[in-house]
Amino acid sequence: MTITSSSINVSGEHATSPTTWQMTLGAQVEPVGVRFRVWAPKRARVDVVLEDDGRSFPLLKDEAGYFSGLVPIAAAGMRYRYRLDNGEAYPDPCSRYQPEGPHGPSLIVDASPYDRRTHPWPGVRMPGQVIYELHVGTFTPEGTLDALIGQLDELKECGVTLIELMPLAEFPGRWNWGYDGVALFAPAHVYGDPNALRRFVDAAHARGLGVILDVVYNHFGPDGNYLPVYSDLYLTDRHPNEWGQAINYDGPGSQGVRDFVLQNACYWITEFRLDGLRLDAVHAIYDDSPLHVLAELSQKTRASAGERSIVLIAECESQLIKTVRPIEEGGWGLDGVWSDDFHHICRVAATGRSEAYYADYRGTAQELLSVIKRGFVFQGQRHAWQKKPRGTVVKNEPASAFVFYLQNHDQVANHLHGDRIHGMVSPAGYRAEGALVLLAPETPMLFMGQEFAASSPFLFFADHHSDLAAKVYEGRKKFLSEFPEYATPEAQDVVPDPANESTFLQSRLDLSERRRHAAIYLLHQDLLRLRREDRVLARQDRGTLDGAVLSTQALALRYSAPMDDDRLLVVNLGPDLNFIPGPEPLLAPVEHGAWVLQWSSDHPRYGGPGIINPLTEDGWRILAATATLFRAAKH
Repeated sequence: MTITSSSINVSGEHATSPTTWQMTLGAQVEPVGVRFRVWAPKRARVDVVLEDDGRSFPLLKDEAGYFSGLVPIAAAGMRYRYRLDNGEAYPDPCSRYQPEGPHGPSLIVDASPYDRRTHPWPGVRMPGQVIYELHVGTFTPEGTLDALIGQLDELKECGVTLIELMPLAEFPGRWNWGYDGVALFAPAHVYGDPNALRRFVDAAHARGLGVILDVVYNHFGPDGNYLPVYSDLYLTDRHPNEWGQAINYDGPGSQGVRDFVLQNACYWITEFRLDGLRLDAVHAIYDDSPLHVLAELSQKTRASAGERSIVLIAECESQLIKTVRPIEEGGWGLDGVWSDDFHHICRVAATGRSEAYYADYRGTAQELLSVIKRGFVFQGQRHAWQKKPRGTVVKNEPASAFVFYLQNHDQVANHLHGDRIHGMVSPAGYRAEGALVLLAPETPMLFMGQEFAASSPFLFFADHHSDLAAKVYEGRKKFLSEFPEYATPEAQDVVPDPANESTFLQSRLDLSERRRHAAIYLLHQDLLRLRREDRVLARQDRGTLDGAVLSTQALALRYSAPMDDDRLLVVNLGPDLNFIPGPEPLLAPVEHGAWVLQWSSDHPRYGGPGIINPLTEDGWRILAATATLFRAAKH
């Protein structure tokens, strides 16, 4: 598939020179047949084997180790494999579709006939986004992309702007989070064929919603990964990571590996018109090359997108600010990065437990204020849990570059029963923390079901064969044992088995809870509307934000605006606070004006007891577990 358009330079601004991106790996349908190309540098011979009649066709090898050739009788819809050195035949590592799973034959797919039905789409940029992370297999009873289309109107109505799909690359078994993907170009057949993904993206765009995809470039899955039979150069021992061998981005033969990954990233952006990528665990992507592979990915995906704007978001446990620094300043040129610090602080504030990888957090108002003002709280200080410095200094990066969340797939599942945070805190506390994440200037992200306080857990599930399943289960138990209470024999005995179907089924949402839990759903709708429509909050301007600690668990955020059009958010996650006489200057009204209550988490429509204005003649009487927003009004 060839895309011709205007390119985008490394700063993310539109360039004027035309560019062409063409996928060259895998099977490309041409008018006179199908052209095949695969990288197998240490193989002497590669043949295409057509499954329907068993005929095979030799490919020619070039100096870079690529085998390629045109097969005139091949056509879209045919199944094929590659035979290596006259031995076994294997699926195409760049297959566009694996209808029988990762171990079955590959299918020749022609993307060009697909008729897009939406108007021109400009793409998305980070400012103004509300991200919604979801797992296709558990979001609806059907667990398919086509079924997901039926939920887009609800997501739009809620206030979501950008849907983040957990990984879709083909994986083994019937259920999986997606991080064990092995056929990186093939949308998982259990969710639908490639056109199902195209239909979903088109349907989202028709409603004004963007779609990004979670991709995994830090390791390959253990079952159905045939890359090593094509070349042992895909992996390296030079940079071991938590999944074993690291992907080889900088050693001998790395150019072929980089080509594989970079083409994969551009493929998702162009052939499916996705609006960007979420890059999993980039701290485990090791590359000592002059141009880091993620910086090169940023350049090439933006160029392939043409006139559309895309967003690239990193998960980086190390909290490296270079993820979002411009390439010309030594960064990787991405648009956003997850802030684990924000989540961890909120989690400890909700539970009161500083344990395992939460051990370095206290859940205090000071921590919350610091992370909102700076994006990260760990910016190079020693991290006791990791026994090393963590994070890098944040300078003038915009608030929109930091993704804040109360839940995500990992943080829910990394607890014994897949506990969601609303089960650990009072309803009032949940409303207050929800207001904090949705009214902070950073980019908020919701995890599926969060907006209606879903009763379903989200557990870790992976349907592997028996031997691997046992190892995964034991690994899961070992990880959870980092939490003292989960290390007990009683807890270890009830750790959910990832390979058990019930673990997967328990994780499915009950979408009828949107109506049964209507009050908390309304809260999220109202907060997102406020975030979108309030002219001060919508600016996401951290430079005009100031804050104050009112108590161990209470803080105030003041959003300064032209013409004294200020906003004041007061959040108390602790007990009742009598802040009298209220000497904090940030609480003072604007000159010749006063504070007018604009919104309260205690509104009865959200299940609250009723609104009591915390601002009194004497000072501030701030009720427990509340969030209150004020606007400035001139006399």
